[in-house]
Amino acid sequence: MTQDKIMTLETPCIVVDLAQMTSNIVRMQEKANQYNCRLRPHIKTHKIPDFAKMQLAHGAVGITSAKISEAEVMADSGIDDIFIAYPQVGNHRLERAIKLAKRVKRLILAVDSIEVALPLNQMAEQAGISLEVRLEVDTGAKRTGVIRSKVVDLAKAVKQLPHLNLTGIYTFKSLIYQEKPTANVRQAALEEGELMASIALELEKEGIYLQDISAGSTPTGLAVAKTGLVNEIRPGTYIFNDYMLYRQGIVKLEDIAAKIYATVVSTPTKEYAVIDGGSKTFPTDTLLNCPPYYYSGYGIVENNDDLQLNRLSEEHGIITSKKGDTKLQVGDVLSLIPIHICPAINLQNKIYIDEGEGLIQKKVAARGMLV
Repeated sequence: MTQDKIMTLETPCIVVDLAQMTSNIVRMQEKANQYNCRLRPHIKTHKIPDFAKMQLAHGAVGITSAKISEAEVMADSGIDDIFIAYPQVGNHRLERAIKLAKRVKRLILAVDSIEVALPLNQMAEQAGISLEVRLEVDTGAKRTGVIRSKVVDLAKAVKQLPHLNLTGIYTFKSLIYQEKPTANVRQAALEEGELMASIALELEKEGIYLQDISAGSTPTGLAVAKTGLVNEIRPGTYIFNDYMLYRQGIVKLEDIAAKIYATVVSTPTKEYAVIDGGSKTFPTDTLLNCPPYYYSGYGIVENNDDLQLNRLSEEHGIITSKKGDTKLQVGDVLSLIPIHICPAINLQNKIYIDEGEGLIQKKVAARGMLV
């Protein structure tokens, strides 16, 4: 990005390179098509309806969201095929899910226990509708998801509920192999595909036939699609990419479409400088200097291996120098590569889009949609 453009930014902010983002969208869709696998991108990464519509325009079958409030924002923009990959617990969510189901062509909800399924069925009965659901299976991430030994029993129980239509199974596994973190993408993806295919076969033997076998976050998405053992993947981060994916060997640095820009506001000593972005700008969900990737900072200063962003308070980011002299001056604007872009976007009310000739601002419409 040119210096003239940089000087127009209101920092701290995120700038998205439109050309690179478009290339990322196209590449993922083309690869999914090549592997004869449907793509249902997770919008938790960008939270912007126009970006979701770009993904759909290039061939995505629908979108995935984490929360009902995110899904409502997308539906308000006209998107009508939505999978909420998160259990709907509490009447406030159930009531909103019923209303949303009546608004869109296809709404898929998540179930991972009978305690989630029964209220859904009851609410659907009261509304006089049937709700499409998928069963979430834990394949190693140990988050939500029924454990594998209980999948068949839960599927049978859900199948008996008259107002729930069980059409698929899904999982989030990421880089896990034999219950432990791994850097081997191919190995993790193959296990993911094999586990899901074996579960689908178990259910089929019990007379439960599935329309969708859904898996694959960005790290394993294309690799699990390539196995041919699933028919849908749900990557999210790929639209922008980030330093985490780079260190995992999934993307190149030049594939990263989103950068965080921050301005130096103070240089008390030559050893450190202060930028105008702290923990309200840079995500802190990544531990520094820990295996397997030993991230050296909360953001990677672009084109300068000497500088490190290794301390944050709410509004202050502390940039230090390995050599002892940052050489930074008040007013300097730094470009930093985000470690994990998804929570970084959620910290912004708006982002800048670099269209080539100029910058435009775009509201992060689903920012803070936590319900």
